[in-house]
Amino acid sequence: MPREQGRKLVASNRKAYHDYTILDTYEAGMVLTGTEVKSLRAGRSSLVDAFGHEKDGEIYLHGMHIPEYTQGTWTNHEPRRPRKLLLHREEIHKMLGKLRDDGVTLVPLSVYFHNGYAKVEIGVAKGKKSYDKRQDMASRDAQREINRAMGRRAKGMD
Repeated sequence: MPREQGRKLVASNRKAYHDYTILDTYEAGMVLTGTEVKSLRAGRSSLVDAFGHEKDGEIYLHGMHIPEYTQGTWTNHEPRRPRKLLLHREEIHKMLGKLRDDGVTLVPLSVYFHNGYAKVEIGVAKGKKSYDKRQDMASRDAQREINRAMGRRAKGMD
């Protein structure tokens, strides 16, 4: 049976880009059980309220919800258990150095399959203030208006 190729998105955390300024991103594998993988392949997962945490020199993902596999038996998993992330030692040290700053946290951005392996994209993020969010929305609206004007001009309507 051929291994699947490419990237298949399972879940994304779009709210993270709204609430946080993403400073750096990392791709990490996850330690999963069989029923968790089957549930992810069915496209069922939620990253709401999920965050990364360091414990004993390892990074764990807390709060990620992978619902129980419907055809699973007594071997089913706990939906919100902490999951260990698989990262290189130097990546962990780099990440922990950045986490020492005040207001910086680890936020999962997306869960996907890459060439058959379950991966999570995790970001080192700093929380935005409400005025930062308003400023981002204003610049996005201004850019959208500029693009509209350029499109009208290119069509000869202006």
